[in-house]
Amino acid sequence: MRKYNRRKCLHCGKMYHPDPRTRDRQRHCSEPECKQASKRWRQNRWLQKPANRDYFKGPEQVDRVRCWREDHPGYGKKVLVPEEPLQDDCQTQSVENQQDNSYLILEALQDDSSMQLIIMLGLISTLIGSALQDDMASQIRTIHARGQQILGKGPGSQPQGNHEYTQTTASTRAPAPSASAVQLARSPSGP
Repeated sequence: MRKYNRRKCLHCGKMYHPDPRTRDRQRHCSEPECKQASKRWRQNRWLQKPANRDYFKGPEQVDRVRCWREDHPGYGKKVLVPEEPLQDDCQTQSVENQQDNSYLILEALQDDSSMQLIIMLGLISTLIGSALQDDMASQIRTIHARGQQILGKGPGSQPQGNHEYTQTTASTRAPAPSASAVQLARSPSGP
């Protein structure tokens, strides 16, 4: 926006930037007192012109006002109040006791594989902050490899007993050898 030269207000004397839309006519700043002074100044300037001095006087002006009042009866005498409200009152609705007719599925949660896939995809997209297929695919491969290591099935993993889900206690558990190698939501750092 282009800056215009500052002007001195005719009323308060302070410097101000005129509005670019009215800079050729603006003589007062935007302070409330200066706006009132500006209106008085413009009215007086308008009345100083000979053609405007008797603008509101004379029989033709009286006739003009009389005709206008006949066309607009009651204008200014009372405040018009709409007969109907702008907004209808809301009718209250009775709330009935509703029963939960749904029933629990008797199958185990693990058996519902389609639900697990949806939950896994939603969880991964939430963790990495992206729903792009390429980002999610790389994250799924990382999580799958980590899961195989935990279960002792993947490369670099050590089998844990006869059963693949054998748990160890906190005292016998050793720290993961490559715990810092798995990073979620960003590329690995370092070489």
